[in-house]
Amino acid sequence: MSVDFTKLKSFVKIVDAGSVSRAASILRTAQPALSQQVAALESHFKHKLLTRSNTGITPTEAGLVLYRHAQLLLKQIEQAKIDIDNSSKSLAGRVSIGLATYSTSSALSLPILKEMKVLHPQIIVHINDSFGHVLSELIMTGKMDMAIIYGSEPIKGVVLRPLFREELFLVSPPGTAFDKPATEALPLSSLTDVALLLPSRGHFLRRLIDESLARARVVPNVASEIESVSSLGAAVMDGLGSTILPASVAAGASSFAGADIRRLVRPVIEATVSLCTSDHLPLSEPAVAVRSVLLDVVEKLMRKHPQGIRAAP
Repeated sequence: MSVDFTKLKSFVKIVDAGSVSRAASILRTAQPALSQQVAALESHFKHKLLTRSNTGITPTEAGLVLYRHAQLLLKQIEQAKIDIDNSSKSLAGRVSIGLATYSTSSALSLPILKEMKVLHPQIIVHINDSFGHVLSELIMTGKMDMAIIYGSEPIKGVVLRPLFREELFLVSPPGTAFDKPATEALPLSSLTDVALLLPSRGHFLRRLIDESLARARVVPNVASEIESVSSLGAAVMDGLGSTILPASVAAGASSFAGADIRRLVRPVIEATVSLCTSDHLPLSEPAVAVRSVLLDVVEKLMRKHPQGIRAAP
C-alpha cells in the first residue's frame, strides 16, 4: 500500500474533528471509507494511530508523529500547487528597452521580440533606437526601463553592466578597390582618401572613430553625417562612400546586402557595450523577465559572431 495525500488529509481531518463521523461530514465522504483509509495507514506504518473512546477519537503517540508530518507535507503540497498555478499565469505589462544607434545591439531587437512572444506574450516590449547619452537620461528619469548603450564609464543615476566588446569594420560599396585583397585586414592608414559616411560628432561611435583615426595619423574625409541605419545603407550601396560599423550590424541589415566588409587594424577599433539600468528605481517583474531574455539573447549573439564580438572584461 502506498501512502497518498488523500489518506493523509483524511487522517488530519479526523484528528482535528475528533470524530470520524464529523470528519466524514466535513469531507463529504462516507464514514466507512474514512475508517478504511485509517486502517490502511495503520497497516502501512505498523502502528496504531487512533484511540477510540466514548468522548471521541484521539491520536496515539505514533498518531501524533504522523499528524505533525502530515500537516507539514500537506502545507508543502498546497504551496506547490499555488506556485505551479502562478507559474502558468502570464506576466503582463509594458517594458521599454533602448538600443544604441549603430551598435550590434540593434541586431538584438528582433531576437528579443521573438523570445518575448514565446515566453511572455502578455508583455508589450517598446524598443527605442537612439543616442547612448539620451538613453541613459531616460533611464535616470524612469522614462525607460533599460538600455544597451556604448561605454562602461560611470554615469550618475544609472548602473552600467558591461556585456561585450564589439569590433568595428569598414563597410564599403561592392567591388571597392583597396591596396590589399578582401581577405586581408586594412590598416587605418589606408583610409586617408576614402570618403566616409559617419554619425555626427556627438555620437559615441564618431568620437571613438575619430580618436582611432587620429592615432593612425589619418584626417578623416567625412562626406556626410548620417544617423539612420537604413539611410546609411542606401548611401553606401549607392557608392557615396564607406562607413565604419560593427560587422553584425552591416551583415544583419538588408540595406547593406552585398556590401564589402573588411576588418580594420593598427589600431583595431573596439567599443564596450553595456546594459544600463537605474541605480535607484527597481525593475518591475515584467522588466526583470525582459532583462533575463535580453541577457540570454546577448549570449547567443556572442556565440554567433565570435570574430567581431567578445565578452567584456
